[in-house]
Amino acid sequence: DKKIVLLQGAGINVNRGAEEAVQAMQYLDDAVLLIIGSGDVIDLLKQLVHDLHLSSKVLFIPKVPFQELRLYTQYADLGLTLDKSTNLNYKFSLPNKLFDYIHSEVPVLSSDLPEIKKIIYTYNIGECIDGHDPQAIAKKISKMLHEETIYQVWKKNTKIAAENLNWEKEEQQLIAVYMQFR
Repeated sequence: DKKIVLLQGAGINVNRGAEEAVQAMQYLDDAVLLIIGSGDVIDLLKQLVHDLHLSSKVLFIPKVPFQELRLYTQYADLGLTLDKSTNLNYKFSLPNKLFDYIHSEVPVLSSDLPEIKKIIYTYNIGECIDGHDPQAIAKKISKMLHEETIYQVWKKNTKIAAENLNWEKEEQQLIAVYMQFR
């Protein structure tokens, strides 16, 4: 009876927005946050869940093989990628989870990082946050999960994005670049 908000990855680390995602759950009653994966902040997140009495709202699953992760991802209602712009790697990254969400037809809530933002707004598959205030994140999650008309548009558009953002298409571009240097 609750919406599933998913944060997944092998690099759930400091400055990736996980702490704020957990804190945001204090302000949401009709959703659960499912954290799947590993990283250096997992123990801190578990302590935060305990301290904030959020054990019924935040669930943890350790890192799983990709095929199993895909099964979990396809049942999510919203995917999170909340990296902070603390270094060039994070600022210009395109995390695998973004493409996992897209290929599982899951709308995305992201931090306002240039490359991720470009994909989200080019394909109209979700929204971006301006900052990492937990209450603002909760408000945005709630809005995204409850505006059914736009939610269905985002979900439909993930299919279009998946048709364009895949290895088969990228492979051709990579080959074309290599051919220029023959």
